[in-house]
Amino acid sequence: MPSLLGIDNGLTVTKAVIFDADGTQLAVARRRVPQSMPHARWVERDMAGLWQATADAIKEAIALCGRTADDIKAVAATAHGDGLYLLDKDRRPLGPGILSLDSRAGEIIERWSADMVFDEALARTGQAPHVSAPSALLAWLKQNDPDRYGRIGHVLACKDWLRFCLTGTIGTDRTEASTSFTDFRTQAYAPEAMQVFGLGDLFDALPLAAHSADIVGHVAADAAEMTGLRQGTPVACGLHDVTASALGMGGHEEGVLSIVAGTYSINEVVSSQPRVDQRWFCRNAIDAGRWNNMAISPASTANYDWFLDTFCRSEQDRTNADGGSIHELLAAEIDAALKKPSTILFHPYLFGSPHGDVASGSFVGLHGWHNRGDMLKAVLEGIVFNHRTHVEALREGFAVREIRLTGGGSRNPAFVQMFADVLNAPVTVTSTDEAAALGAALCAGAAVGIFATPQQGARQVGMTARKYQPVPASSAVFSERFSLYCRIAEQLKSLWPEIERLARPDTRGTA
Repeated sequence: MPSLLGIDNGLTVTKAVIFDADGTQLAVARRRVPQSMPHARWVERDMAGLWQATADAIKEAIALCGRTADDIKAVAATAHGDGLYLLDKDRRPLGPGILSLDSRAGEIIERWSADMVFDEALARTGQAPHVSAPSALLAWLKQNDPDRYGRIGHVLACKDWLRFCLTGTIGTDRTEASTSFTDFRTQAYAPEAMQVFGLGDLFDALPLAAHSADIVGHVAADAAEMTGLRQGTPVACGLHDVTASALGMGGHEEGVLSIVAGTYSINEVVSSQPRVDQRWFCRNAIDAGRWNNMAISPASTANYDWFLDTFCRSEQDRTNADGGSIHELLAAEIDAALKKPSTILFHPYLFGSPHGDVASGSFVGLHGWHNRGDMLKAVLEGIVFNHRTHVEALREGFAVREIRLTGGGSRNPAFVQMFADVLNAPVTVTSTDEAAALGAALCAGAAVGIFATPQQGARQVGMTARKYQPVPASSAVFSERFSLYCRIAEQLKSLWPEIERLARPDTRGTA
C-alpha cells in the first residue's frame, strides 16, 4: 500500500508523520523549534533552523516507518497560519520568521480600530485585522524597519517556506492566501485589500495561490539529501493548519463545527455562502465557492503549557528524565479538583484574547486554601470557556449539526467531557492523533490520484470516533460559572489598559 507524508509545523514543534493510504499512522517524528523573544511582544524563530529541524524529523520518520522512501508517493505541508516568513528579492530569508503569537503590532491595531481601517477591512476582506495578521506585521515593518520592508521580495506563510525548502518553488494555497489580502466575494487577491492597509506597493510580492491538492513541485536534490526523501517525489500545495486539522478529523464539511484545542483556540465551520461578522474570519475553504468561518484567539492550551512551565518545572524535568508523562502525573490533582466546588475562575488571556491584545490573564476568587490542582482545573475550565465564547458566535451565524474536537487536549477524556458539559452539546473525538498532518497527507494523496478530493479521502480513511454526551447537572453548573466569567471580563475591559500602562516607563518626570 502506498504511503503519504504530512508535515505539520506548529508554534513550538515540527512533525513529520507518515500514513498508509488507508489513514493508518506508520511513524511520527518530532523536533522542537526554539522561539526567540528579543523584545516584549516579539515571538520569532530562525527560518533555517526550522527547515533543519523539519528535515531531521522527516529523516527520522522514514527510518521509523519500516519502509523505504520510495513508498512515499507524495508530500504536503501544513503549518501555523498568519505570522510572516519573508524572502528577499534573491529568495533568501529576510530576517527571522515571525510567529502568530507575536503582538508587536498592537499599537497599529489600536490605531486601525480607531480610524476606520477595521470597518474597511471587514467590508473588503471579510475579517478585521489582528496583531499577528500579515497585514499588521507588514505595516509594522514599514513603519519601524523600512530597510527590511524595502527588501521584501516574497511574502510567505510558514508552510510556504517549507514547500520552498523542499522544492525551490514559491507559492501558497487558497486557504493561506485569504489571511489578509483577498476579497471575500471573489476569494482572490485584490489590490484594494492591500491599499486598505497602506501596503499597495507589495502586491507583486504576494505568492500565487493554487489548490491545496495541486502538485506544485518535486523534492529537489538538496532537500532529498537532507530529508532522506526520494528526489522527484511530488509535493502538493498544502494548506493552513487550522483547515488541515478540520480536514484530518473529518470536519471540513458544512454543518460540522470543528474545534482545535491547541496553542490557539480554533473554532470553525464551512459554509457555501460568505457571511461576514467581526467575531469571526470569513476565509477561503479548500475549494472555490466554499468559505471557512474561523473564530479564533491565542487563548487555549498555551495557557496550560505556561502553567506547567512556570509551576511544575521540577515534575516536568523528572518525567522527562524517566520517560513518564507530566499530564498523567498531574491527573490525580486535577481529578480531585473536578470533584469539588471552587471559587476560582481563570481568564486564559496570557497570549491574547477575543477582546484584543490589551486583555491580560487573571485568576479570580483565589484563596489560601486552594492548591495547585484547583488552579489547574480553573485553567482548563477557562480554556473551554474561551472556546465557548467563539462557539456561541458561530452557532448564531451557521447551522451546526455536529461538534468535533481535536488537539492535544482531546486525548484527555476528562477535558473532552468538560467541553461537552460547557457547550451543553455532544462532542465527537476521532481516533486521529495527528489531525493536521493527516489533513496535509490527504491533500498529498488527492494530488497523485489516491483520493478523488481531500474531503473524499477524509471519508475513506479508517477513522473511529467516540461521542461524549453532556451531563445536565454539570452543564447547569458550568453555565452559571461561564456567565460570571463573562461578566468579570466585561468589568475588566476598562481596567486592562490601565494595567498595561503599569509596565511602561514612568515619563511623568519629577517636580
